[in-house]
Amino acid sequence: MIQMSQRMALSQKQSPQQVLLSTLLQLPVLRLEQRISQELEMNPLLELEMEEDMEQDEELSQVEDEKEEEDEEEQNEIPEEETKIDWDEILNDEDNYEIKAPRERPEEEMDRPEAAPVTLMDHLMEQIHLSPLNDYEQEIGEYILWSIDGTGYLKTDLESIAENFEESVELIEYVLSVIQGFDPIGIGARNLQECLLIQLRSEPDPDENAIRMVTECFEDFTNKRYEKVAKKLEIDLEEVKRIMEMVSHLNPKPGQSFAVEASAAIVPDVIVIQEGNEFTIHLNDWNIPRLRINESYRRLLKDKREVNKETRDYIRQRLESARWLINSIYQRRSTIQRVMESIVKHQKGFFLKGAEFLKPMILKDIAEDVGLDISTVSRVTSGKYVQTDNGILELKYFFSERMETADGDDVSNKLIKQKIKDIIGKENTKKPLNDQTISEMLTKEGYIVARRTVAKYREQMQLPVARLRREI
Repeated sequence: MIQMSQRMALSQKQSPQQVLLSTLLQLPVLRLEQRISQELEMNPLLELEMEEDMEQDEELSQVEDEKEEEDEEEQNEIPEEETKIDWDEILNDEDNYEIKAPRERPEEEMDRPEAAPVTLMDHLMEQIHLSPLNDYEQEIGEYILWSIDGTGYLKTDLESIAENFEESVELIEYVLSVIQGFDPIGIGARNLQECLLIQLRSEPDPDENAIRMVTECFEDFTNKRYEKVAKKLEIDLEEVKRIMEMVSHLNPKPGQSFAVEASAAIVPDVIVIQEGNEFTIHLNDWNIPRLRINESYRRLLKDKREVNKETRDYIRQRLESARWLINSIYQRRSTIQRVMESIVKHQKGFFLKGAEFLKPMILKDIAEDVGLDISTVSRVTSGKYVQTDNGILELKYFFSERMETADGDDVSNKLIKQKIKDIIGKENTKKPLNDQTISEMLTKEGYIVARRTVAKYREQMQLPVARLRREI
């Protein structure tokens, strides 16, 4: 028997304007320039605002207003043949828009803007929006994606992500498990062992011995101790060599194939200039073109006598799209400015005295200060750089977990990582220090860091274990 029922539910959906703003917030300054160039090609209602045009705008608008009434009267007197507009020529269909080359230059010689390469983040974002995750889980997922480095590894602890969202670690693990099923396979792994296991388990017919070897004998596997692996798994040496050969063909850096921007020079999106004990923040967007609406098309939209409804609808649609883009560019600028001001306020010690004075700070701290969502702050701070007196740094650099000293003070885990790196850099390479010794050395300095934490931070910095650091 068929039953009908009503159910009330609240859901959040982003408007097209919000989606556009979210997209622009993700883009660093160079890719924003590319995006604007593409929009200028696709939308005939958009045009560049030149300086001389800006100076003449007020004069022109007055003249146009005076002429508008005269034009309306004259239209009644002009024969229909003379006022007919060839809209097929003026308004190209948006799906078949082409750049027409001037006659005096061959088409091959035309300068064409290069298409923006698809980045790892573009590829992953497209997949997360098609995933079975709900809106809230997608927000968490986007945060996780922004925490994945260029090689494809997740560099933020799940506990920290859970703290940001005030959620259970179990929910974060579920969202991560969905992301780990994305292409390229192995993405979102927290270490090499997990990366290899994700790839092995994704095979149509998973090799159980290979999975067992990576799971139970990883250290022996990485050091090619064939006999130990064979003994633990109770298999012969030929099988061990076959598995090692197979595993060696897996991809240890699944995100690297998208690293198209790695060799490009870093262009800072923001510049922080110190003036005494205060700081001035400048957005490095001087090369971003200023846009405006083409007034000729705007006037045509009002011409109901000679312009048919279909054409007016097209112009209206393009006009709306142009306005959204212009507004979103201004909102992007304002949002980045506010977020950077908040970062400088929270990390004033770093900007005044250097890296040792970096405070522990999470995205939630900035989000609450500027009144934005955590996911918005994540978009702003990922993939963008700031020029400071201490060098050019990614905005994500200023965020780190809290660790407590013996005196009860909070310090950034980045400071602990740097100290571990310094200790290893100064060690006797013939007798390298193990993780337990490094832990004890840090404790003597007042930093309570467990051996497992030292090992985790060392791995995140891609520093090998003591045995592999030893030089004969």
